[in-house]
Amino acid sequence: MKNKNGKIGLIILGIIIFVSSIGIFLSQMSKSSTPKEKDVTYVYGAVGGGKENFMADKEINQILLDKYNIVVVPHDWSNGKLITEELTYELNAQQKYYDFVFFSDERFYEYYKTPAKENEAARLKILDSSIALNTPVVIYSWKDIATVLETENIVTQKDGVYYITDMNKLLNYITEGVSWSDIGLAEIYGKVNIASTDPVTSSPGATYYGLLASIMNAGSIDINNIDNVMERLNAFYKYSGFMNNTPADLFDLYLRMGKGAYPMIVDYEKSVIDFANNNPNGFEQVKDKMVILYPEPTIWNSHCIMSFSEAGNQYVDALNDPEIQKIAWEKYGFRTGVTGGEYDVESIEVTGIPQEITSVTKSLRKDVYDYIINYLRNN
Repeated sequence: MKNKNGKIGLIILGIIIFVSSIGIFLSQMSKSSTPKEKDVTYVYGAVGGGKENFMADKEINQILLDKYNIVVVPHDWSNGKLITEELTYELNAQQKYYDFVFFSDERFYEYYKTPAKENEAARLKILDSSIALNTPVVIYSWKDIATVLETENIVTQKDGVYYITDMNKLLNYITEGVSWSDIGLAEIYGKVNIASTDPVTSSPGATYYGLLASIMNAGSIDINNIDNVMERLNAFYKYSGFMNNTPADLFDLYLRMGKGAYPMIVDYEKSVIDFANNNPNGFEQVKDKMVILYPEPTIWNSHCIMSFSEAGNQYVDALNDPEIQKIAWEKYGFRTGVTGGEYDVESIEVTGIPQEITSVTKSLRKDVYDYIINYLRNN
């Protein structure tokens, strides 16, 4: 009798284990096919340069998946191609239109809103758009150089931030051939200069020369008055000598070769924040020597997005997520939201950065930039 009861107990135990196993299996199957994964939307975009790390950021992409059920698939495009070529990509042997386009230069963003010319691709219907990521043009220099420029009444310190308050005087020093030794910096060889990328071949360089043109004409430049400053701007271009084509290379050379080779360079504010996050040891070595100089006025480099589908709309909306905007600022140096809004300068390692950028000149239209570039190329 006892033997029989034991067999029955073993059978019951086996049934319990079997049922439990089935339950675990079904539970795992349920988890592996959650509605979230079933409902994921793939969003394809044509993306201009300057934000590759931001687009690839794992934390940002996880937020997009967890909170918005979207996976962004970016394809690299140049700003020029975004205007001249049809915005399509191939998927499963079919040509499809992109869900969004992400310009890295506001002039192309504004130009896309105008009717296409004969040699340009037809415009897609814009459903939503915004200026998503911003960074101002700054000049990187070194502490002892900034101190001398203060004595020359070119640079002024306010609340721990260095501003170039007499940009015209600095430009005159360059075009007049003033040497560093003439202003008390005998250890630096050569003439006063600001290294930049080439405006003829580089979008950041063109933005900087747009700023210079605006400063040379008292802050107001359009296609009707640009000739007022072109002779002076062209002289400045010729005095500048050899130029790099990529801002990343120029910033790297500035850090590696120091003040003797690169006393001042033009770049974006975001570069030093990105560098401090990605190379903390390198930043530790230079943080007490380098200085960020903010021209008054400066000009924004704005990364602007347009959507052409409902999926694109979802991504445009998701970029306003506070978590994403916090990462954009603290990790990559992109200012987001309204002026002084969605970022805190106290939250980053880099000092000498103002909470707000208040002295800014308006971005120039594409036709003005085209005129500047053609003039510099041909004269």
